[in-house]
Amino acid sequence: MDANICQVTDLKDGKGKLLGVDFGDTRTGLAVSDISRFLATGIGYVSPGGIEKTAAAVAEIAREQRVVAAVVGLPKNMDGSEGFRAERCREFARLLSERLDGMPVAMIDERLTTVSATRYLNETNTRGKGRKGVIDTLSAQIILQNALDRLKNC
Repeated sequence: MDANICQVTDLKDGKGKLLGVDFGDTRTGLAVSDISRFLATGIGYVSPGGIEKTAAAVAEIAREQRVVAAVVGLPKNMDGSEGFRAERCREFARLLSERLDGMPVAMIDERLTTVSATRYLNETNTRGKGRKGVIDTLSAQIILQNALDRLKNC
């Protein structure tokens, strides 16, 4: 594993805002924490096309948001194994860390976050053209909130 790619618990002694990322080939959802690392808030998504351009776009947003680390969702299979999507997310995390001059990038299991986001949008009757982008943003928010909750409990 790359030296700057870490586990969420490795971020526990740090201070400052975190960026949550739900990487996707089409859209990449983003969320940011408050400085106290209590609450995650969705901030939208990017869709520049391609893993390299996406890493560059997310790195720019990370700089604008003045985050100190990022948390990228790691899509594992239900049995805990990793497939092609997980490999792709690990590659994205590595590229993001490089573009952020070695800033720590943590990986966190994201199983069922999209399902949770979809269920929430169904319950709140959120419909329309922008729903896919909302799902990606909400998924990033859930990923980041899960990481923040884990940091509180470690």
